[in-house]
Amino acid sequence: MGIGLVDPILPAISTELGASPSQTMLLFTSYLFITGLAMFFTSWVSGRIGVKRTLIAGLVLVVIFAALAGASGTVDAIIGFRAGWGLGNALFISTALAAIVGAASGGARQAIVLYEAALGVGLATGPLIGGALGNVSWRGPFFGTAALMAIALVAILILLRKPDTAAAPAPTSLLAGFRALRHPALRALSLVALFYNFGFFVLLAYSPYPMEAAARTAGLEFGASELGLVFFGWGLALAITSVLVAPVLTRTLGLRPVLFSMLGGLTVCLVLLAVFVDSLPGLVTVVVMSGLLLGVMNTALTEAVMEATDLPRNVASSTYSGVRFMGGAVAPAVAGPLAEALGSGAPYLAGAAAVVVAVVVLAFSGRTLAHIGRPHETVVDEAAAISAGDS
Repeated sequence: MGIGLVDPILPAISTELGASPSQTMLLFTSYLFITGLAMFFTSWVSGRIGVKRTLIAGLVLVVIFAALAGASGTVDAIIGFRAGWGLGNALFISTALAAIVGAASGGARQAIVLYEAALGVGLATGPLIGGALGNVSWRGPFFGTAALMAIALVAILILLRKPDTAAAPAPTSLLAGFRALRHPALRALSLVALFYNFGFFVLLAYSPYPMEAAARTAGLEFGASELGLVFFGWGLALAITSVLVAPVLTRTLGLRPVLFSMLGGLTVCLVLLAVFVDSLPGLVTVVVMSGLLLGVMNTALTEAVMEATDLPRNVASSTYSGVRFMGGAVAPAVAGPLAEALGSGAPYLAGAAAVVVAVVVLAFSGRTLAHIGRPHETVVDEAAAISAGDS
C-alpha cells in the first residue's frame, strides 16, 4: 500500500510547497535510486543478520522516514527523507517472500497465494487511500504510510516467532550483486528491465500532472481523490493480470514472445498518452488499460530472470532489481525538464523510445536467452519468481 499512497498527492505538494513538477517528481527519483543501489547489498545483509531482522530494520526505516517526510516543510527535505525510505523499502521487499514461505504452517502454496493476494490488494488500494488522505492534507499519505508500516512492524515482532532457518539465504559476498552482472543472460535481462522501467515510471510518476492540467482546462475538479481512483483502477488491473493472466500466457506462448508482446503494447500506450495528453478521458483510459500490460510484463520479466542463471535466487533477484530501479529513478528526473522544454507529450515519447530500446536489447539477446522458458523445478520456485516481479 505504501508504494502507491504518495502518487495522488504529487500535484498538491507542488501547489502547497511552491515546487515545480520537476522538483516534486524527484520524490520518486531519490526513493528509487537508493532502493536500487541498496538492492545490490540486501542479499549480503539478510545472509548475515537473518530474514526477520532484515524485515524489522527495513520497516523501522520506512516508519521513521515516512513520518519525517510528513512533518517536513520543504520539498527538498521530503526528497531527502524519501531516500531513507527507499533504503528501508529495499531491505523489506528483498526478504518478504522468504520470510512468509519460511514461516508458513499450511504449506508454501497457501502462503504464496496469500502473499499474492496481499500484494494485489495493497497495490490497488494504496492510491485510493492516498487520495482520501490527500484530500485532508498532502501530509496525510506520509503519516498514513508510517502508520501502516508501524502496524506491519508490530505484526512481525509478535507473529513471526519461528522463522525456518532452512529458508534463510546463505551468506554471500558483499559484492556478489555486482559480480552477478558478469552473467550474460542476467546482464541482458537487467538492461531490458532498465529501459522498460524508464517507461513504466514515466507513466506512473508523470501522469498525475497532465491529468490535472487536462481537467483544469475542461473546467473540472480533479484532485487527490480523483487521482487515487484512477491509480486504483491501474493497480487493480496490474494485480489481476500479474497473478491470473501472466502464468497462463507464459505457459502457452513462452516467455520471450510474451515479453515482446507486452513491450510492444506498452510502447503503443505511451505513444497514445502523448497523443491524448490534453484529453482527460483519453489519459485516464490509457493509464488504466496499461496496467493490464504491466502486470503481465512484470511477472514474465522476473520469471525470465529467475530462469536465466544458475546464480542463487536472492543474488540474481537483488541484482536485477537494483538495475531496474535505476531506470525508474532516472525517469521522473528526466520527465519534468522534458515537459518544460518540449511540451507535455514529450516525456511519454521519451518513455516509448526507452521501451523500444528494451525491445532491441531483447531481440539481440536471442542466443543468450535461448534457454529461458523451460518449466520451473518446483511450485515454490515459480511462485517466488512471480512474487518478486510484483514487488
